[in-house]
Amino acid sequence: MESKKISIKISGMSCASCAINNEKELLKRKGVLSANVNFATKKASVEYDADVLSGEDVKQVIKDNGYEVVEHETHNMEHTKHTEHRMLMENGEHEHIGEDIRKNWLAFLGSAILSAPLLLGMFFKIETGVLILKTDLVMWLNLFFATVVVFYCGWRFHRMAYMQAKKMRANMDTLISLGTLTAYFYSLWAIFSARVGYLESAALIITLIILGKYFEAKSTGQAGEAMRKLLELGVKKARLIVNGEEKEVNIYEIKVGDTIIVRAGEKIPLDGIVVEGESNIDESMLTGESLPVEKKKYSSAYGATVNLDGVLKIKITHIGEETVLAQIIRTVEEAQSSKAPIQKLADKISGIFVPAIICVAFLTFFGWYLFSHNLAIAIINAVAVLVIACPCALGLATPTAIMVGTGRGSKNGILFKEGESFERAKDITIVVFDKTGTLTRGKPEVQKIISNPGHKFTEDKILKIAASLAKNSDHPLSKAVAKHIEGRNIKLAELENVKEIRGKGIKANCVEHKTALLLGNKKLLEENNLETKWADGIISDDKLGTGTRLFVAHGAQIVGAIVVADEIRDESKKVIEELKNMGLELAMITGDNKKTAEAVAQELGIAKVLAEVLPSEKSEEVKKLQKQGEKVIFVGDGINDAPSLVQADLGIAMGSATDIAKEAGQIILIQNNLEKVVEAIKISRLTFKTIKQNLFWAFAYNVIAIPLAAAGLLSPIIAAAAMSMSSVSVVANSLRIYKK
Repeated sequence: MESKKISIKISGMSCASCAINNEKELLKRKGVLSANVNFATKKASVEYDADVLSGEDVKQVIKDNGYEVVEHETHNMEHTKHTEHRMLMENGEHEHIGEDIRKNWLAFLGSAILSAPLLLGMFFKIETGVLILKTDLVMWLNLFFATVVVFYCGWRFHRMAYMQAKKMRANMDTLISLGTLTAYFYSLWAIFSARVGYLESAALIITLIILGKYFEAKSTGQAGEAMRKLLELGVKKARLIVNGEEKEVNIYEIKVGDTIIVRAGEKIPLDGIVVEGESNIDESMLTGESLPVEKKKYSSAYGATVNLDGVLKIKITHIGEETVLAQIIRTVEEAQSSKAPIQKLADKISGIFVPAIICVAFLTFFGWYLFSHNLAIAIINAVAVLVIACPCALGLATPTAIMVGTGRGSKNGILFKEGESFERAKDITIVVFDKTGTLTRGKPEVQKIISNPGHKFTEDKILKIAASLAKNSDHPLSKAVAKHIEGRNIKLAELENVKEIRGKGIKANCVEHKTALLLGNKKLLEENNLETKWADGIISDDKLGTGTRLFVAHGAQIVGAIVVADEIRDESKKVIEELKNMGLELAMITGDNKKTAEAVAQELGIAKVLAEVLPSEKSEEVKKLQKQGEKVIFVGDGINDAPSLVQADLGIAMGSATDIAKEAGQIILIQNNLEKVVEAIKISRLTFKTIKQNLFWAFAYNVIAIPLAAAGLLSPIIAAAAMSMSSVSVVANSLRIYKK
């Protein structure tokens, strides 16, 4: 089976019921593996079996369901090879949003102009004295204006209502169409029966709802502002160096391995490595950090960042969908398309909402008719029920908040990979930090070399053994040891049978002396049956500081120790204090010995220490905390902590920008800045709080407004205005996330 994903822009969805209907139809189709239709973004994200159906088949399901597919919006996410191509398509989407806003505004203006005479007639009795069929000319003019408004300006509602009726379904368009047509045809009958009609209600309902759609489109567009700004970051041209000469080319002509030149003040087009020159780069558009980053030879440079001063030659390493900017955009898109668990309740209610309202409207009609024997009052109150009910607010409550929350996060270098992250953050009780590379800088250095007086190995000889073993490892501690001998006249030993034991150290045999060599912690010594009395003394010696103790063994003897310290991040103490103030418990997990770990934890103010934990055991420690009833955030420095990030209730990965797509956490911090952890938790909590507020007001609005309308306390015109504004208020509340 070949699985593919496709993102489709859908036109014509008016409420949450539309999104649910499309989702159900897609999932019914054989070959569709998953489908998620988002009412706020008007997009369908569909995973399908390419052996069973094509992308065109998927689009056809939506078309057959009565909705339109915006063709220039549709793109296969796996086959968009170049960021430039993707940008063109996404810019097309934003043009479509602008067009949608413009169309709604023009439709409102036309409808408002035609409805104005009817509105005027509500306050002043206007007659010409010219009678046609015993009715004043003004009434016939009003009928003409109302007919144009109801059937021309309101055609979209009637069309979609008809499409839904054919499939024995209903949505918001059904309510609007039923309400306006009922008021219109009753008024038509009333004209010929010399009764009071409600043409102004039919026309003004359409006008006010179109105005609401305009505000809704505009405010929803603002909710996606962060995404648009991300897309605008891309560069279309680059200066390619060909045979020593500069040549301006389109971005999609660049290949991996090409070298480009970027002058001061210009944006870097694609990701690469600096091969010549030095400069400061503004990476704020990716990381949210305002301070420029110094770049020199062999430094990584990322597309869409700005070269501030020097001239750089950059060898391209990533193009198209592999660039950091493209990965950020894809991650934000996927998060905005996802649904938080809390939305399931809203979806269930939206699924039965419209049919239930139609039933309430019929009951209202019959109740009032039996009570008052007045057909006009019964009809007008039933119409009020139809037009005041608002499934839109329910449908927009969750996705708009997620759109704004993910947008604010991406602007500050925090990537939320899924909407569920916001809901998970609300119950967190403890934050577990991995020590190395998270609370510390991840760049340890050798602080001291101690010779075991019982064996009289010189410092250089201890370093020779240690560095010979360390050069075979990528572990940060090993790298620190290997780097320490730079500039020293130390010739490394030739080794065989080199074996790295995760969480313990390295062992090998010296080819020249046929001697076993070890570099590692106390566990490695014990595993090889060495006497650890001297090592115990080194571990407990407070004068040696808080650094990690690495022991060096030659044969059966421990000949020395190396203290390697990793500097604590400047912001670590501040972050720990802020998290405590938020009411969260804190823990540190590390492979270091207990004494060293406790010394670091004490300096930071962390009470709970999980020390001497092997990498493979970290996720088990997280599981133990969860069994004790804790809700755990695990903060790790990337791929090495993947099992723990997955096991935690919420994983926050402090990965480098190049590892975005590989990270296991639900939240990714593009920059290794611990303060972003606090910000990520705050944004998560604020977004979920906003979702709850939105859902509360959406439910409260309908619970209060529908009975009022049924009781005859609201006219259809006021009901239409209230319904239109309910959706806008939900989006406006979501937009407050940007400002807090």
